[in-house]
Amino acid sequence: MRRPRPQTIRNKLDVTDRAQVRLLKKRLGLSDAELTAIVGRIGNSIPAISKEAALQRAKVLTKPVAVPAAALITSASAGEPVTTEVAATVTTS
Repeated sequence: MRRPRPQTIRNKLDVTDRAQVRLLKKRLGLSDAELTAIVGRIGNSIPAISKEAALQRAKVLTKPVAVPAAALITSASAGEPVTTEVAATVTTS
């Protein structure tokens, strides 16, 4: 007698399936601890996990870069020699 294979829910992460967890971690670039924290906070919905991972990545990427002060920029540019082009006049006789 054939029994139907149970259908998996495609948009839910089965935490007990090691292959599915490994593939999702690789696709999203997450560690074990990060994935566990997201699943504990958000749930096992794969789209929600993907969205949260993208938000975490965006937070890391948007840290401000140390930009020198305007006074430092102007003092550095003031020390450089300024080149001016002088138009030479040619006289023909």
